[in-house]
Amino acid sequence: MKLAVTGGAGFLGYHCCNELAEKFDEIRVIDIAPLQADDYPEHVRYVAGDVRDEAAMKAALADCDALIHAAAALPLWKRADIFSTNVEGTRAVMAAAQANEIPRVVEISSTAVYGVPKKHPIYERDPLVGVGAYGEAKIAAEKVCDEFRERGLCICTIRPKTFIGTGRMGVFQILYDWVESGKKIPIIGDGTNRYQLLEVEDLVTAIHLGLTEPAEKANDAFNVGATEFGTVTEDVGAMCEYAGTGARVMPTKAWAVKPLLELAWMLKVSPLYKWVYGTADTDSFVSTEKAQEVLGWEPRYSNAEALIRSYEWYLEHKAEVAGAEGVTHRVAWKQGVLGIVKRFM
Repeated sequence: MKLAVTGGAGFLGYHCCNELAEKFDEIRVIDIAPLQADDYPEHVRYVAGDVRDEAAMKAALADCDALIHAAAALPLWKRADIFSTNVEGTRAVMAAAQANEIPRVVEISSTAVYGVPKKHPIYERDPLVGVGAYGEAKIAAEKVCDEFRERGLCICTIRPKTFIGTGRMGVFQILYDWVESGKKIPIIGDGTNRYQLLEVEDLVTAIHLGLTEPAEKANDAFNVGATEFGTVTEDVGAMCEYAGTGARVMPTKAWAVKPLLELAWMLKVSPLYKWVYGTADTDSFVSTEKAQEVLGWEPRYSNAEALIRSYEWYLEHKAEVAGAEGVTHRVAWKQGVLGIVKRFM
């Protein structure tokens, strides 16, 4: 059995390749980013390719039995690149999958497709109202997948909550840096809202079920997120307590902080994009009943456990990743104005 993973050089792709290694004879990573070969099993083969290039995708997917489409432009990218990669790239990949008669595809979407809903939990049938280019593009990408389902392609769409775990950097590296430094951790709002996360290993479990459960079950969209989570204050506080550095949660006035973050984002001096600060002070959690009942999925980790596991990895590997910055989840993001604020916390 041969598995292809678009975006396999990224954070989720890395975990898919390693955690599903024993289940496939060959795993083919398709990415424009180079592969750190030492981080992957021996039977992983790298294919350089842009998901927007349909001809390249057809060649890269030849003879594959299953596909995980995880390639995506993240919110820090330019709007044009987000749409070309996440929408047209999805179209090219699905066309290539259909041309190669791949029997099973898992598409990685996002709960960003729900925007900032007024009621919780969020169900798969609820309206899709994206916030910002990333959320809008993810909705459009799902519509592309709907088109290919109608043409006979079996596509399991996974909508994960924000996922973290070993190797996760990005915006969470900023949090870990502040916690390690023993700083006050300013949160948007009073911290009494419930904000669901997801451990990446639990996400990979859902992906594997999407690849292997009967088509009549898997050919649909599913929310996945931790089933055990508390308030922001409780979950972040648990990590601070574990760290033992003196770091602690500091509530703020959302009405005062959000306009400042909006301005900082517009001036490109903060890595916190609109969906992050727009939802940070509200409840944000999805129902996972459908994935549990239909796919038989059960998560292993709570919010607090996921945060602590990710923080532990950061402490053990920070020297290895020091100095590397970018716009993916596997490297640190520039703190910008947040770095200045940190000095006063």
